[in-house]
Amino acid sequence: MTATPFSSARPRPPDPGAGRRSAPARRIRDVLRARIRSGVYGTRPLPAEAQLAVDFATSRNIVRDALTLLRDEGLIDRVPGAGTFVVAEKAVQGLDRLRGLAETFETRSDRVVNRVLLAEVVPATPLVAERLELEAGDPVVALERVRYLDGAPLSLDASYLTADVGIPLLDKDLTGCDVFGLLEAELGLPLGSAAVAIEAVAADPTVAGLLEVRAGSPLLFLERLTSTDSGRPVDLEYIRYRGDRFSLSGRLDRVPVTPRRTVTRDSHERG
Repeated sequence: MTATPFSSARPRPPDPGAGRRSAPARRIRDVLRARIRSGVYGTRPLPAEAQLAVDFATSRNIVRDALTLLRDEGLIDRVPGAGTFVVAEKAVQGLDRLRGLAETFETRSDRVVNRVLLAEVVPATPLVAERLELEAGDPVVALERVRYLDGAPLSLDASYLTADVGIPLLDKDLTGCDVFGLLEAELGLPLGSAAVAIEAVAADPTVAGLLEVRAGSPLLFLERLTSTDSGRPVDLEYIRYRGDRFSLSGRLDRVPVTPRRTVTRDSHERG
């Protein structure tokens, strides 16, 4: 086996101005991202670099860095000869209410379409059984869907439902309806609350193919355990949202916390 020689090419030195530009560029990126999310630009191109430099009282290099950051996030794209355009506005779902995806868009529920990949009865794995308060091996309904918003994939949802509520859903319209809506409207099962955990993950090749993103792209991973109004868990979901198309928002109220007194060695000695 022949050893691979080290490259004789010297590494390119870092741009001495990049560090100084990074903080202002991030601030401008955040302002532009907020404008994009609120629909300021719509289908129109963003202002030219020179105009943005005047608007933010900064250099074109800093503006260019900010636009590069937005492009890396997948929010904008540059079209030669035409300008810089918003690629896709992010869908925003609130964390203050328990809602299905289609319910979030009350005026146009037809914006959400589901492609059902799996809908069948399977034995509960130990983890699923524990979360749904069942015995391992008990039957549950596994439901996997790619969810599309305005014709583009938004999320990959894997749900596990207790058999008594999941099996009746297998005969319902799973392509055009939220599971929450079906449970309440079709089965008369009132839902109460959900426990939610959120983290960032990278798309593996299989998920990337289903969501039409590059492998390794950032995803928002949400685990949601939904219970009835009586407190019985019935629906465990693992949802992977495209990071470039989805965000969560909510309101947090401050509850004053009494600072914990630190007992020092000196105070013990004085006592």
